[in-house]
Amino acid sequence: MMRHARLLALAAMLLAALLVTGCATTAKPYDYSAFKRSNPKSILVLPPVNKSPDIKATYSLLAQMSYPLAESGYYVFPVAVVDETFRQNGLTVPDDIHAVAPAKLREIFGADAALYVEITQYGTRYAVLSSATIVAAKARLVDLKSGETLWTGAASASSNENQSNNNGLIGMLVKAAVDQIVNTLTEQGHTIAGITSQRLLAARPYGLLYGPRSPNYGKDDAPR
Repeated sequence: MMRHARLLALAAMLLAALLVTGCATTAKPYDYSAFKRSNPKSILVLPPVNKSPDIKATYSLLAQMSYPLAESGYYVFPVAVVDETFRQNGLTVPDDIHAVAPAKLREIFGADAALYVEITQYGTRYAVLSSATIVAAKARLVDLKSGETLWTGAASASSNENQSNNNGLIGMLVKAAVDQIVNTLTEQGHTIAGITSQRLLAARPYGLLYGPRSPNYGKDDAPR
């Protein structure tokens, strides 16, 4: 009887610990109050700052960021026009462009908000038993009238997602080598960058709210 009581007490303690752990890992709802006050309709996408060693990263991701934003209901300034405007004003380095005051960007382009993106990882990583192309980035949306941050987010994607490793040691070694060659020859990074861009910028719970050009405008989980 005493043994059963001890087992029940131990089970209760374990259950309590699991409940505490579960509560600690629950995602907190994003605070959209600043976003809703600003209610941006147009977005200026700035060239991403590249923290990876791959020089192709900035323009690979930049070329694919307009689509999810437009699909989410925002007017996006054409990236080619924006890039040329910066060049005409002597700005060719993303870090320098990100340093321009929000008020100045609004004066030049007339946008409601600007998207600042930093690429934290881009390219293929080779390990003994695996090889994967990974693209990771973080972003923040800034109100160009007030300079206030309206939203922040991060996303990543990998070529190894949903792949199983049931080929044995020799098979895994061969697959890792083949994957590295294929990823290099096919510019796999650009494809993975598109997935990362979609995950980062498409309207979704705790992501960007839908813009005024979307039929879902004002129907987000976090009401305006």
